[in-house]
Amino acid sequence: MKKVKIGFVPTRRSIFSAPDAIKYANLTRKKLEELGVDFVDITDINEEGLFYDEGDREAIRAKFTAAGVKGLFFPHGNFGTEYVCARLAKDMGLPVLLWGPRDERPEENGVRLRDSQCGLFATGKVLRRFRVPFTYMTNCRLEDEEFTRGLFNFLAVCNVVDVFRHIRILQIGPRPFDFWSTMCNEGELLEKFNIQLSPIPLSELTSMMKTVRADHADEVQEVVDYCTANMNICVKPEELNTIAALKVAIRKLADQYGCNAGAIQCWNALQTEIGIMPCAANSLLNEEGFPVVCETDIHGAITALLVEAASLNETRSFFADWTVRHPDNENGELLQHCGPWPISVAQEKPTIGYPLAFDHPGAVEAQAKFGDVTLARFDGDNGEYSMLLGNAKGVEGPYTKGTYLWVEVQNLKRLEAKLVEGPYIHHCVGIHENVVPVLYEACKYIGVAPDLYDPIEEDVKAYLRGE
Repeated sequence: MKKVKIGFVPTRRSIFSAPDAIKYANLTRKKLEELGVDFVDITDINEEGLFYDEGDREAIRAKFTAAGVKGLFFPHGNFGTEYVCARLAKDMGLPVLLWGPRDERPEENGVRLRDSQCGLFATGKVLRRFRVPFTYMTNCRLEDEEFTRGLFNFLAVCNVVDVFRHIRILQIGPRPFDFWSTMCNEGELLEKFNIQLSPIPLSELTSMMKTVRADHADEVQEVVDYCTANMNICVKPEELNTIAALKVAIRKLADQYGCNAGAIQCWNALQTEIGIMPCAANSLLNEEGFPVVCETDIHGAITALLVEAASLNETRSFFADWTVRHPDNENGELLQHCGPWPISVAQEKPTIGYPLAFDHPGAVEAQAKFGDVTLARFDGDNGEYSMLLGNAKGVEGPYTKGTYLWVEVQNLKRLEAKLVEGPYIHHCVGIHENVVPVLYEACKYIGVAPDLYDPIEEDVKAYLRGE
């Protein structure tokens, strides 16, 4: 699981008990350490290790910036000082987690020590005034399950936001002419979201393949050996060597251009140049956590990055076509592609062979694991962007070629209408984990509208609240 560093900013207000605020800040520190959370503290900023003084704000900001924190956690040890929290949050521009420990029973004389919950109401309002989006973790005890769940949900949200703000995609070739559905607005992606493309022609790819064969033959052989050990090989030795050279070449180009995902024009010009389909090479890269998607689908590559970030990069995703309805299940649908899915997704030993609709080798065949999956699609047109989100489960269905999974959704007709009416297309990204709540919450920070294809918004909100 990827570690995500956050800034720990416990706060108090002067008219309530300072000793109790310090006590709860220390208890929260201890809990974070027990959970293995990577956090930057403010104990060196003042004697109490609490944030309540405007004079400490710049020192905290400088410390967190230097440490590269990805989010801010504001535990309210008592009522808290809402305006300093809001100012710091505005300065940092990072995801914010707002929480306070549940207040104890009033003392026999009627005195209340902390009023943490009341302070949360105040800070939430002031954050809104500052137009700072924030995540609220329900007022609970440190020992409650919703504290741990809410904290790790927030870490995943921070990871999604950080990844989204640093996307650079290696675009290998233009989109295939016939695929008007995968066109994207490069300038708009940069202007709106700082998503950067690094376009290269196919000739640069083939040139790099020659280089790796000449100068990095050992790396190519390592890939050949990996494939031989982990897949059924139904292609010629020289074809497998080409697959391995393609995989190494794409990764070296990605490193050269500083990219964290790729989108490739997988047909038909590539086959003329190198004689294979790139699916198996894509599969190998996807298994390494470097998403590569087909048909130069830039929005698909963005989706893959976000979906994996929502799992804290612990689970691999798969890029798929919505293809045909299940012949027997009214809410069933086939997710399939020629073979770019990572092998850890498969429920059987994958085969490198030939795809369904092409004569060139290099595709992967395997049925994916059953179980619960999240399906997502970042997309947009006419200047508006959203993320389609929902759940499904893998089910039995007829054999088909390529990498595939039959899934059942709550209401296929409703989903089908969303796909046709847009702004989505026939591509999606799946992952064997329920990351819908994390992606839903992350949307508030990245300026993208969440679009749930089932009416589960209240359930998602309840889960995020800790219910």
